[in-house]
Formats: sequence, structure tokens, C-alpha cells
Amino acid sequence: MIKTISSAATYVCAQSLSRLLLLSGSLLITACDPSSLHISVDESERAATVDTIKANRQVGKQLNLADQQDFEDARRGLIASPENLQIKSLRDPTKNVWDMPAYGFIQGDAPDTVNPSLWRQAKLNNIHGLFEVTPGIYQVRGFDLSNMTLIKGDNGWIVVDTMTSKETARYAFDFAMQHLAERYPNNTNISAIVFTHSHIDHFGGVLGIVSLQDIAEKKIPVIAPAGFMEEATSENILAGVAMGRRAVYMYGKNLERNPFGHVGSGLGKGPAFGGFSIAEPNQLVSNTPTDLNIDGVEFQFQYTPDSEAPAEFTFYLPQYKAFGGAEVVSRNMHNLYTLRGAKIRDALKWSGYIEEARNLFADADVYFASHHWPMWGQERIQTFLKQQRDTYKFIHDQSVRRMNKGMTPGAIAEDITLPASLATVFSNREYYGTVKHNVRAVYQAYLGWYDANPAHLDPLPDSQRAVAYVELAGGAEKMLVQAQVAFDQGNYRWTAELLNHLVFADASHIAARKLLASTYDQLGYQAESGPWRDVYLTAALELREGTSAAGVELAAMKDPFLQTPLSNFFDTLAVRLKAEDAADKNWHIKIHFTDLNESYLLWIENSVLHHRLLDDTAPLTEKVHATLNLTHPLFVDMLIGEAGAKEMLLSDDLSIDGSKIDLLRFFSLFEKPVANFGIVLPN
Repeated sequence: MIKTISSAATYVCAQSLSRLLLLSGSLLITACDPSSLHISVDESERAATVDTIKANRQVGKQLNLADQQDFEDARRGLIASPENLQIKSLRDPTKNVWDMPAYGFIQGDAPDTVNPSLWRQAKLNNIHGLFEVTPGIYQVRGFDLSNMTLIKGDNGWIVVDTMTSKETARYAFDFAMQHLAERYPNNTNISAIVFTHSHIDHFGGVLGIVSLQDIAEKKIPVIAPAGFMEEATSENILAGVAMGRRAVYMYGKNLERNPFGHVGSGLGKGPAFGGFSIAEPNQLVSNTPTDLNIDGVEFQFQYTPDSEAPAEFTFYLPQYKAFGGAEVVSRNMHNLYTLRGAKIRDALKWSGYIEEARNLFADADVYFASHHWPMWGQERIQTFLKQQRDTYKFIHDQSVRRMNKGMTPGAIAEDITLPASLATVFSNREYYGTVKHNVRAVYQAYLGWYDANPAHLDPLPDSQRAVAYVELAGGAEKMLVQAQVAFDQGNYRWTAELLNHLVFADASHIAARKLLASTYDQLGYQAESGPWRDVYLTAALELREGTSAAGVELAAMKDPFLQTPLSNFFDTLAVRLKAEDAADKNWHIKIHFTDLNESYLLWIENSVLHHRLLDDTAPLTEKVHATLNLTHPLFVDMLIGEAGAKEMLLSDDLSIDGSKIDLLRFFSLFEKPVANFGIVLPN
């Protein structure tokens, strides 16, 4: 029987609620018409300049790019590699969530448009397949941004990290079983899951290889660091729209895969934008050391919270003398601050964890991790750990030293360089994080955004400042001439400074946009960091083609949302409140989840939205203007856009008690965020 709701107010209210909830989750970039201004560009305009070619050749002279040790390590133990590694989307089989052949152009010497050091890293990250780390430990690498590690247990496989998406995890596990089943015919099932940390590229694929029902019925251990669920489900929730938009820049999602575009992220090729999932751990690690026997394999865990991730651990396998470094160490300099936006990471604590691991697991003959390729030999591993340890501590100590001399973030970033003993080591190179933005992270961690200069205490907004600078330069054309001079001299950072003002003063100035795009091309071509390259080249793309609407589909987050605390979503609603319209409003709205038997009260006070979980056995003292009754799955379907107003109205899982008009007025106080806001173009 189909339920009918006759009230027009209910229909409008349902529409409003559906639109609001659709924007309350993380990683959202919705479809929206981009700028209509499209600037044509020919290949010659995108070519590397003489100055860029010179800069990149200089990098080649500073490093021994012919060193083959990393390539030997990356290929060691190869069992099999798929001929055509393309993985289809579960939601749309016409699309790939993973496409290694797209990176087939990465071979031979670096083209002029790619930093040769980054090109080398991209070639290493192109090596993919199933590898034997040591008998009993195997890795599937190059099927996603992260690795899947398989450790042979007594009754099945202990899976360490399940990649980003259900599609890539399923494909990787099936490919591994196809080849390992011959060696271990009685070990084809999953006996345990280990999540090393709370970033989605390490847990997002779990329900692609095992179901929640199987975990419960078969009592499969799911082991993670303490705080895992809170961090995994809350990251990006409040600032999800902004972080999602910035992630498009950081990972070059909309760039072509070619020598003029995305070549890799340094940490790997890039994230797999498929269907995401999560499974709640049933065993948590919160101390160092923690010894566990997992399906007959002894694990010694090191708990490393607030290092590379808020919730993380490493581990040691004594019987294999193998150290699983998670992402606390990797074959590049990592981020103390990630360009998509996230909490600052503690450089000093991070360095301390590496030193602790070096001593705890000093007998390790094998190192493997959540990214990149393994390493063998005690002496090599110890040297590698010391170099990683000292990279983060050097950045921390030397930044603080300069802070205490009164230097500002920009001055410190310009002044600090790693010592040669660290800078010439490939595993310390700036393929992902950089010294310059990590220095700023240390400064921010201690002193925040203010550099103590009163001129920077209350500066003019960007657009106002831009107009003033253009006027000071004598007008747009004079500023453009100066920018062209700087460009011709290879001074691209100053060119970008000038043209950014000009574009923000007049976004319709075609010549300024074209030259700024060319400037960002050159900065991208010179960047050793994969994310820096992607940021610059995405900026150039949007200057030429307008602001992009393409991003992450929210429907891919359905499984994680089903396990995200409801209070998180009410927190996101609070940051959508139009405070200027909420003055003197005092509506109280109750939301009752019928399947969970939970109710929340939402109310506005002093232009602030509050919420609290209700005890349904205790009478409410406040007057409730309306009650929305619905199920948790319907609520999530509304979040991801699979249930619109029509589905809500026809559903037996939704009803409204009290004043529908008041409910409508309440939800009208919340705005829809701009999900594809301008970055290189003014909003």
C-alpha cells in the first residue's frame, strides 16, 4: 500500500530537507554549470619553456637518476601482473575506477614537461602486480593508491589494508587468490582484517572482499588502532564540501593522463574513486607494545596516534622478521599538512614514533608498508628509518629555531633546505609532501595563521586588494606587461603573484587568464611533488575552461554513512545555518529514527543550531513545533541523493507530526553550500 501525504507544505518541506541533507556529507562535489568562458589553447602554448627545461635538467644533475636499486626492489618477488589492469565501476560499468594503461606513456626519459625526479617516481609506481615480500607475506601493488598486504594465517589470509574502493579491493584479492591458490590450496578465505589507520584508502574497499554478515557470523577479527571509527567517519564531514573541492586539485582528478597532465601522486598513482565502505573494528589497539596472535601469526603492534593519521599503528611479525610500517614511513617525504586541507600533523611526535619503531623492531630484515615497495636487509632498513626520522625532526627543529628568531612562515619556507645527507636520498624526496609547505605546517601548529605583523592582522579581502594593486600598477594592461616581462625572465612565482591580482580584479580578462594558465603550466612542470604539479595544472585547466563541476559522487559514501554517528550530520547542519536569518528564531524540531528508536532535538538559540540526543522516557520541557519520523536507511539515502522528495513522500518510512509549516520554515534557514566554488577565479 502506497502512503499518500496530501499537504503541499509537506511536499515542499520534503524537497527542502532532501536538498539540505544531500549536502551534509563528506567529499561532495555536485554537478553545477561551470563558467561559460572557455579559452582555446594550442599545444605550443603548453610547451615547456627554456627556463623550465633548464630547471628540470638541473634536477637531473643533482640526483643519480640512473640508480636502479629502487627498481630492483619494486620488481623483486613479482608473481604475476595483469596485462590490462582496468577495473570497472560497480555503479556505472561504462566507467573505470582504475586504469593503469592510461599511464602507459610513462616510460623512457622524462619529457620536458615533467620534473625528472617525479618522472622516476611515477615509473616506479607504474610497476604493478602480485608480489612475494617473503614466503608467507604477499602484496598487491598498483591496483589503487595504496597496497593490499596478505599474510598467510593458519586458517586463511590476514588482509592488511583493503584499499580505497570495493571495486579495486575485490579485483586485487581475486587476482591474488587466482595465483596464490596454487601454492596454498587450503588458504583461500579471509581469516582477519587489519586496518593500519583511519584514511579511506586503507579501509574503503573492505566490503568488496567480505560482508558485515560474514564478519559477524564467522567472528572474523577486524583490528584497528583506537579511535579508528571516530576518525574514519568524521574526517571531512564538517568541511567536506571545501575539502572535496580542494581534493580535486590535489589529486589532479580532472587532468588528462599525459606528459602535460597528471603522472601520479608520488605516494602512488592516485585514489580510486569507486564505491567506498567501512567495517567497524571488533578489536582495538591502544598501547605500545600490544602483542596479539592473529590466526596463528604473532603480531607486535606499535600504537602511533597523531602521526600520519590521527589513529594509526605499525606492527612487527617476529616469525618473519618483518616490519609493517603502515604510512608512518614511506618512499617519499610525507605531508605535515595535506593540501586538500586537514589537521596539522605533529612532526616531532612523528619523528619520535619512527625512532621508537627503529629500536623496537631492530631485528627487522624485511620492511613493507601501505604504499610503495618493500626493502630488505637490516642495515638498509635501519638507515632508511633514521633518514625518515631525521627528515621530520630537521623540518621541525629548524622551523622552530627560525620562529624564535622572529622569521615569518614564508621566510622560513624560503630559507630551509634539507642537508645533503637527507636531500639526496630518493625516499626523502618531495614527491608528496614538500619542505616548504611542511615548514608552514610546523609554524601553524605552534603559532597559527598570524605572523605578528600588524599589516597582516586585518588585511583587505582578496578581491578588494586585487583591484587596488591593479590600480597601483597603472591599470590592467600595464600590469599585464610587467607580468609578461617576469614570465619571459622565467620568474614564474612573481608572474603568478601579479596575474592572480589581475584575474581577481577582472576574471573576464582573457589575456591575463591565458598568461596565468601558462605560468601555472611551467610551475607544474617544474614541481617534484605530485600534488603540487596537480594543483598547478588543475589551476591552468580551470583558468582556460572554467570552474569544474566533476568530482566525487556522494552515493559512493553510502556504506560509510550508514556507520557514521548521526550527531555528526547534525553538526554539519549547524554550519549551514544562515545566522543572519535566524535571529530571534526559537523553533524546536524533533527528528525520530523509527528503526533505531532514537530521537534528537534540534533548536536554534542566539543564531546557533544545537542538537541533543533525547531520552524518550523523559518528558520534554520544550515545545516541539514539529516531529520528523524516518528510518536511518532513508536518512542516508537522502544524504547521498538516492531518495528525493518524491521517494520520501511515497515512503512508509517517513511521516511528519505537528506543524509542517514550522518544519518548512526551520529548514529554510539553512543554505546549500557552493560545491564548486572558485579557487583561481573569484567567486
